[in-house]
Amino acid sequence: MTQRETLDGLQVDATLAAFINDQALPGTGISQDAFWSALSKLLHEFGPENKEFLNKREEIQRQIDEWHLARRNQPHDHVAYKSFLQEIGYLLPEGDDFQIDTANVDPEIAHVPGPQLVVPITNARYALNAANARWGSLYDSFYGTDAMGSLPPKGGYDRGRGARVVARARVFLDQAFPIAGGSHADARRYHVHNGALLVDDMPLADPAKFVGYRGHPKAPDAVVLVNNGLHVELVFDRTHFIGSHDQAGLADVRLESAVSAIMDCEDSVACVDGEDKTLAYTNWLGLMKGDLTETFDKGGKPVTRRLADDRTFTAPGGGEVVLKGRALMLVRNVGHLMTTPAILDRDGNEVFEGLMDAMITTLIAMHDLQREGGNTVHGSMYVVKPKMHGPDEVDFAVRTFDFVEQALGLPQNTVKLGIMDEERRTSVNLKQCIRAARSRVAFINTGFLDRTGDEIHTSMEAGPFSRKDFIKRKAWIGGYEDNNVDIGLECGLSGRAQIGKGMWAMPDMMAAMLEQKIAHPKSGANCAWVPSPTAATLHALHYHQVDVFAVQAALLKGGRRTHVDTILDIPVASFQKWSEAQVMREVENNAQGILGYVVRWVDQGVGCSKVPDLNDVGLMEDRATCRISAQHIANWLHHDVVSEDQVRGAMEKMAAVVDQQNADDPAYRPMAPDYNSIAYQAACDLVFKGREQPSGYTEPVLHARRLQLKAG
Repeated sequence: MTQRETLDGLQVDATLAAFINDQALPGTGISQDAFWSALSKLLHEFGPENKEFLNKREEIQRQIDEWHLARRNQPHDHVAYKSFLQEIGYLLPEGDDFQIDTANVDPEIAHVPGPQLVVPITNARYALNAANARWGSLYDSFYGTDAMGSLPPKGGYDRGRGARVVARARVFLDQAFPIAGGSHADARRYHVHNGALLVDDMPLADPAKFVGYRGHPKAPDAVVLVNNGLHVELVFDRTHFIGSHDQAGLADVRLESAVSAIMDCEDSVACVDGEDKTLAYTNWLGLMKGDLTETFDKGGKPVTRRLADDRTFTAPGGGEVVLKGRALMLVRNVGHLMTTPAILDRDGNEVFEGLMDAMITTLIAMHDLQREGGNTVHGSMYVVKPKMHGPDEVDFAVRTFDFVEQALGLPQNTVKLGIMDEERRTSVNLKQCIRAARSRVAFINTGFLDRTGDEIHTSMEAGPFSRKDFIKRKAWIGGYEDNNVDIGLECGLSGRAQIGKGMWAMPDMMAAMLEQKIAHPKSGANCAWVPSPTAATLHALHYHQVDVFAVQAALLKGGRRTHVDTILDIPVASFQKWSEAQVMREVENNAQGILGYVVRWVDQGVGCSKVPDLNDVGLMEDRATCRISAQHIANWLHHDVVSEDQVRGAMEKMAAVVDQQNADDPAYRPMAPDYNSIAYQAACDLVFKGREQPSGYTEPVLHARRLQLKAG
């Protein structure tokens, strides 16, 4: 049984209560009585309204289902459909033009386009790695991945490959920092003379790109350059095993990489109770205080990781230049849907987790707001808010943080909001969603996977959806992606907020990422998600190649490229002449991804995994990927594309495949041949009860099954 402490009418998990009272509150100036009184008021006054929003979601879904059912045997009438959505308040009038007025935004958000990491906050090592991924070695990123076309050979350092890495890095330097009359490939000496950087006595083509140096000006240990707002550090060391063989002594090229990082309390974690939430909040507190550490074994020796220090250099004309050593950290709270047993209200009911997150993550951020040289230089906190349905729910989040700031004595709009454009009712009303948070919004982004999961669930009765690869090719997805950028620019986000794009899901395929992910800055997005620090370093190359603000200016001048009608184009299959082999291949691919993710979520509490697909290609899986796969099978089941027996056969077949893929994990619990484990049952629930899940979300099933396992 969970031990609880009664605090101002709340029954609080004892572990969580002790953490708040003994660790989070001291140093904030907020008393225990004041905090618990405010939290109790927030949960009891805002909770009923939160519930009403969920009821409204269900009512809207019921109306949409009935509309499609009444026209099941008729061709889809887009004009009538759009009119119907307007009548029920799903599609709202766009309203007059406006510009956001978000103030005190840190430069990483407003002025520096670059990669963004998303990391589960419950893993301290990963969180520290993400924060420290502000800087990464280009040499290591090229050498250790397939970025140059092949993987490194096994064994010790391969000098031939190392030479190719150095040559490739110098190509980048020539592109980003050309030398007037020369090339970095031929350089033998970098030195500073009269405040200018000279390379073999030749200046940079743009001398203003020289930022500073460390060491003696005639033979510096490091030189810092800047291009498109991103810094690059050239490290010189003739005693280093690479620098000793380099004609200029260049030992490494370090790139400013993950400019920002989202510390995630939502999709990539498995937090189902007070114990789990306390771990998440503890790590957030360590990040905000700057004292988080994690010790682990590496090569048989203990290694302790901590937050990186800022980097100090000598300015060209003398004095100091200080560059941040860590990514700007945002925190992703949970959405409006889930409740948590971490706290029970005065009636013994679970409270809404999003409200709890709002109060506690903001309280913790006060430790950063009250110190110099921490996360923010402008006194702001950044909360990414996912899975909101339309402007009323965005307004609810705004009012929630109004309350939190007043309760904690913070200036209004200290908390900046990130709006995840991943639900259909937000996509088609994006301008109004931004308007609702016009003084707080600092981030909007697209997320294809959650967005597609909601697309399928919303239009479940419209007919069978296309195969997943074909859904990506339909017009609606391009309209959705373009609309997010165009609306953001119209509303004045350029130079004030991030316009983001989604995750590269194949962390081992860096050559493909280098080829394809440049499309994100070219689309006008000033940040995009990456799965690792190494990927952040490689993706940073794209922001050196593309001047995102120039792209945004051109897009704004050109006007909108799409309209809401395109986004409302439902990606159902235009014809269903699939062979049984094609159908089962699609179902098995979905089933394998669901099982590979769910078994770790339920059995091990791992919220984000690199799950090998049927071709053994590792894919980053979180609840968003699970949502689309589960909803896709549920849709095909509902429309008799596939039978229940066929799906159960696919689930059992893929359980054996997943077992084999995890055979080397000593903590893994096989699902086959009994098929009665809690994890396997959870995966089946997501599929066979998929139509019943609110908005097609996976959280209710996963939380219930994880709690069942923990209780057992």
